[in-house]
Amino acid sequence: MQIDAIKYHFSALRVERYLQATQHSAPRAIELYKLNLKLCQAFHPLLSILEVVLRNRINDVLSEHFDDTNWIINQKNGFMSDPSLTYYDKKKKQLTTNEYLKMEVTKAEKKLRKSNTPVTSGKIITEQTLGFWNSLFYLNHYKLLKGKPIQIFKTLPPSYGRKEINDELERVRLIRNRIYHNEPICFIDNCMDFTKVIEAYASLTRILQWIDPAVVKFIKDLDTVEELVEVAKSI
Repeated sequence: MQIDAIKYHFSALRVERYLQATQHSAPRAIELYKLNLKLCQAFHPLLSILEVVLRNRINDVLSEHFDDTNWIINQKNGFMSDPSLTYYDKKKKQLTTNEYLKMEVTKAEKKLRKSNTPVTSGKIITEQTLGFWNSLFYLNHYKLLKGKPIQIFKTLPPSYGRKEINDELERVRLIRNRIYHNEPICFIDNCMDFTKVIEAYASLTRILQWIDPAVVKFIKDLDTVEELVEVAKSI
C-alpha cells in the first residue's frame, strides 16, 4: 500500500506524525507505522496477564479483609462511599465527592443487566479496568483499605511502598490506555521515541515480579517487546 492510500484509510493527520518522525521518508514512515502496531500487539498478552493477575490477587486480599467474597458489590455503601472521599475542591470552589469506584461498579452492574447477564461479584470484577485496580493504591482509597492491597506483592523491595507501586501502575496504565484507544506509542511529541514504551514495559515486568516471579517466567515466550524496540531503533 502506498503512502497516499495509507493517508486515505487512516487519515492524513495521523500519518503525518510518522512522516515527520522519519524526515518525510514514505518507506520509513510506513515501516514505523507497522512497527508501532506490532509493539501494541506485543503488549496485549502482557497487559492481559497483568490485569488478570492483579485483580485476582487483590480480590483475594480484600475478600479476606472484609470477610466477604461479594465485597466489590457490598462495599458500594462501605469504603467506596466513605465521608472522607468528600472534599473541598479549591479549583471548582465546591464540595466534591470521589465516587469513581462506586460509579465503575454501578456501571458494570447496569451493563450486565442490559445484556441479561446475572450480576455476580465475579462478573463485576472482570468488568473493571486497570484504572480501577490502580486507584486502590491512591492514598485516599489505600487508607480506607488499611493498606491491605500491598499484601499481594510478596517480593516487594524493603524500601518500596504504596507510592512506588502506584507510580509503576500509572506508567503501565498510561501506555495501556494509548494502546486500547488506538493511539501511537512510538512518539514523544512528534519525535520517534520509545522511552515511554521501555519505561512502561519495565514497570509491568517489575509489578509481576513483585507479585510472583513465576509469572514473569511464564510469559517469557510471549514477550517480544524488547526485541521490537531494538528493531524500531534502526528505522
